[in-house]
Amino acid sequence: MEQKRSSFTGKIGFVLAAAGSAVGLGNIWRFPYLAAKYGGGIFLLVYILLSVTFGFSLMIAEIAIGRKTKLSPIGAFRALDKRFSFVGVLAAVVPAIILPYYSVIGGWVMKYIVGFVGGQGSAMANDAYFGNYIGSVTEPLVWFATFIGITALVVLLGVDKGVEKVSKIMMPALIVLVLFIAIYSMIAVDGAWEGVLYYIKPDFSKFSIMTVVAAMGQLFYSMSLAMGIMITFGSYMKKDISIEKSVHQIEIFDTGVAFLAGLMIIPAVFAFGGEAALGQSGPSLMFVTLPKIFDTMPGGAVIGAIFFIMVFFAALTSSISLMETVVSTLLDKVKINRKLCSGLVLVFCLIIGSLSSLGYSAWSEFTLIGMQILDFFDFISNSIIMPIVALATAIFVGFFLKPRAVIEEVEISGEFKQKKLFSVMIRYIAPICILAILVSSVLSAFGVIKI
Repeated sequence: MEQKRSSFTGKIGFVLAAAGSAVGLGNIWRFPYLAAKYGGGIFLLVYILLSVTFGFSLMIAEIAIGRKTKLSPIGAFRALDKRFSFVGVLAAVVPAIILPYYSVIGGWVMKYIVGFVGGQGSAMANDAYFGNYIGSVTEPLVWFATFIGITALVVLLGVDKGVEKVSKIMMPALIVLVLFIAIYSMIAVDGAWEGVLYYIKPDFSKFSIMTVVAAMGQLFYSMSLAMGIMITFGSYMKKDISIEKSVHQIEIFDTGVAFLAGLMIIPAVFAFGGEAALGQSGPSLMFVTLPKIFDTMPGGAVIGAIFFIMVFFAALTSSISLMETVVSTLLDKVKINRKLCSGLVLVFCLIIGSLSSLGYSAWSEFTLIGMQILDFFDFISNSIIMPIVALATAIFVGFFLKPRAVIEEVEISGEFKQKKLFSVMIRYIAPICILAILVSSVLSAFGVIKI
């Protein structure tokens, strides 16, 4: 018997779940770094302009494909045009690659929550603490398994009772926490207001083509595009919900959290070490630099705990969407029940994620094209497969399926006010932008350029 497809209960559930997917670690540890590097205000301006044009068009296309077919990525592309089935396969592979190593990082976040709550903030501020922790074998594996276990439990509960319900709780909580920390850091940290001006005030002298490329790349990854997630979530979307309005609301959530993350981090880091201290992103920023700042900040132990709880919410909502996409693809393909499917995905993630975790300890000598195992998975998924999927999707929608098919799907739930913008972007501008992201990502990964 064919299973009835799950669905979100309404617009709020869909928007919060999709926004939860979009708002992840990239908003917190990469956006502030890029904004600081590329002139603060001018980067923000470029990012927002790209969000409402380039990002908007790609997200509209993916959600519409999902809702039109009521299938996850592999089935969706096959149903629309068998010649493009490979795009669905690649899109389905992306979350399967990202989820295990993303959950390893989620485990690191949980470790730091417990550490700050347990009064170990000063110890965690030590330069060697983070390196020693990930260099150990057992503890990172335990925290990784805990994080992926929580993710699997939510997905096991289903779309409405699990993914949607958790998103409705965690997304508002995340907004409140990031806003609280941003305000606190600006008030409590001496010299923070200089950092605020540095972050917000446009520096037009730093504007270059790389400003655009960096903003475009950050937007691309931040909005969960080309991962099959938006297609999957679109397949759970009811026909009476406006796709256009929903996408705008997702953009507001995503850009708003990214901006607040910058307001939370840049002023404090600037006050801590000046402009030179803003040169770090990723794990170094989150697990090395920020604990040092919390250690010197008034009430830093509490703020550090709140900060990592907020990061946990961001990481968990993203990991839930990644796992839901993988589970949905399997459910469409093999028609087994959700419990068994979630269990199989959990086992897969435990095996593959363990490789990423051990890549910093027992297997640290083993590298792939000069990269640690986790970094290699990140490179293959983010820098290679995702831009290829996005490029193929834009070409497919623009020249094979045709924009009219997407426009008609969007207009089922109301007028599509920006259909002309969508048509031009998806056919002519988006492919060029995505090609630029692909080239710059590969060059950056191999150290030819630095983004």
